[in-house]
Amino acid sequence: MRAASTRADPATRPNGILAQGRTLRAVTATMATVIGLTFLFGFGNVWTLAQRLGVPAWVAPLVAPAVDLSVLGLLLGIRHLALHGATPEQLRPARRLLIFSSVMTLALNVTDPLLSGDIGKAVFDAVGPLLLIGWAEVGPGLLQAISSIQSRDDKYPTGFATGPHLNEPAEHAETDIEPTHHDLLQRARREDTRHRELHQRPISAETLRKQLHTGATKSRMLVAVIRNDNSR
Repeated sequence: MRAASTRADPATRPNGILAQGRTLRAVTATMATVIGLTFLFGFGNVWTLAQRLGVPAWVAPLVAPAVDLSVLGLLLGIRHLALHGATPEQLRPARRLLIFSSVMTLALNVTDPLLSGDIGKAVFDAVGPLLLIGWAEVGPGLLQAISSIQSRDDKYPTGFATGPHLNEPAEHAETDIEPTHHDLLQRARREDTRHRELHQRPISAETLRKQLHTGATKSRMLVAVIRNDNSR
């Protein structure tokens, strides 16, 4: 008798994927909300500072949106890179600019109360920008960690994870299934190498799925195995 495949509960895997998607959207929405609230919170402070410094009235309302739009654009870009397997080295320039923009937001918010000698107001006005700096530092890594959890859970998905029949030794089961798995994994490694050479980043599960014409679950499993091997 041939080895039987070990299949995961079909109801559990979709629920896990949906929960992961909801979590990613919730974290992204939280980061975007912090940016929006910081903009609304600090717009008046920047306007007051511009008046104190004698900035023309038509220029004053343009400064705060420019900084906050920079933060928003960087956040969206970093989110996309983080969820598609970008390395820390690839994320570093964008994260540095994001932190710089956040520090600039902090400076614009606290300068006017500091010049007025109102330390309490300066501390209060610093809350939003400091949260922005914190999210700029923690957010990308948090998104990557959430995204990678499902890949690890799918390491042995339906049709890939195998086990022996109750009445047969384990080595017979491995002999029956290993060549197919090994061949697909080797093809995935070649596609990843080619993708890295062309784009300077690891291949995503979606791209690998299209290249190998496999299911989404198998492609995520293959990406997880390849990245685990590369990190050793």
